[in-house]
Amino acid sequence: MRRKLAAGNWKMNGDSATLDELATLAQRHAEASVDLLICPPATLISRAVSCAGPIRIGGQDCHAAPSGAHTGDISAAQLRDAGATAVILGHSERREDHDEDSDQVREKARAAHAADLMTVICLGESLAQREAQNTLDIIGAQLALSVPDSATGENTVIAYEPIWAIGTGLVPDTDQIGEVHDFIRARLERRFGAGVGRSVRLLYGGSVKPENAASIFAVSNVDGALVGGASLKAADFSPIVSALEASA
Repeated sequence: MRRKLAAGNWKMNGDSATLDELATLAQRHAEASVDLLICPPATLISRAVSCAGPIRIGGQDCHAAPSGAHTGDISAAQLRDAGATAVILGHSERREDHDEDSDQVREKARAAHAADLMTVICLGESLAQREAQNTLDIIGAQLALSVPDSATGENTVIAYEPIWAIGTGLVPDTDQIGEVHDFIRARLERRFGAGVGRSVRLLYGGSVKPENAASIFAVSNVDGALVGGASLKAADFSPIVSALEASA
């Protein structure tokens, strides 16, 4: 049985004061029946670990190289050294803003696995691709290229985040979410076999809120959520966690 996962991506938001929200979340869900993960900016990782209780702390990206002349970057080993146990890779904002392609995401995932970090690998289509009915082709290509052969149910999570739904308030209907998640599951089973393919957790991300969380979590092969803005405040994220616990 796959254990549900509620993950939060703070993106380039948060400061020392925001850690109070993390501490409150940890207190509210000290005995959660699902896994929790928060990925704050790298500047907060070590301090976040000290107040996160049972919540896992992760990074938002890592470099594929273990070290070197890469000003401004951070390696998977450095994330681990700071106390992180996970990392988000291939988020659409990285793919678009930094021109990252799926080959680069795969190399980063390999480095993260070598550093014993759980990788949350993001996939998603644009609105134009959705309207052209190319969603499954896009997701299939990203999945094939972004996920390394080292993937297992313990070190890899896949997050489906339609680009057009991130931060817009727009959300695919449950049939659309289910179609993509079922497709991803089938592709994973075909590539890795039923054991690994069925053990990898699949998250939905894109304007997940307390109001729509329960209906999303009821969809086939949705094992949790990757949440953006709503993860910054315990009052917003806690109901999503509770909805996920109710679906488990």
